[in-house]
Amino acid sequence: MSVISIQAQVVPHLVENPSDELRENAEGIRRNAVDALTELRRVLGVLRSEDPLPQAARHAPQPTLDRVDELVGNARGAGVEVTAETTGEPRPLSPGVELSAFRIVQEALSNAMRHAPGARVRVEIRHRVSGVTVRVTNTAPDRPVPPTTGAGHGLLGMRERAAMLGGELVTGPTPDGGYEVTAILPAPPTAEPAGSAAPADPAEDSR
Repeated sequence: MSVISIQAQVVPHLVENPSDELRENAEGIRRNAVDALTELRRVLGVLRSEDPLPQAARHAPQPTLDRVDELVGNARGAGVEVTAETTGEPRPLSPGVELSAFRIVQEALSNAMRHAPGARVRVEIRHRVSGVTVRVTNTAPDRPVPPTTGAGHGLLGMRERAAMLGGELVTGPTPDGGYEVTAILPAPPTAEPAGSAAPADPAEDSR
């Protein structure tokens, strides 16, 4: 489904002067694919909840952006030179946005460590009124890149996460020979009762 969604987005760009009808049909395909993917994830979530996992594991809170420092610390512990910066005013985000942003940073860091040995890595988190942007860049590797095995679905998974939230993912080489992963995730402000200091829906954190 995620591949169909991505291909539908690309179709209008493959045709010179695409018609409005083509654009509308491609957008319809993309929306249907995203809707189907969302529903599939819900079904899989129900099935996962029936797995014979320990009670504590099934109800453990999902990771959020507050734990990005742990990812950075782990990468530094593995010998990677990582810098991190957060800008903007952090605010409560939905569990889906928090989890997706965390996983995208995690995957991007993992890819940099795997495919750019010796490179310097930078993690940026930008909080905006309309959402959050996470950007992970690395410089060029300073030694030969080891051969990879497997299909490598990391980028596809990140695109899937961004698409499910109505966001976008930008990836590609940087001018200095490195690589960039930028995810723009929309998250409109949510109205909260005046004077309420309670944390955002703890029940959802355990999903």
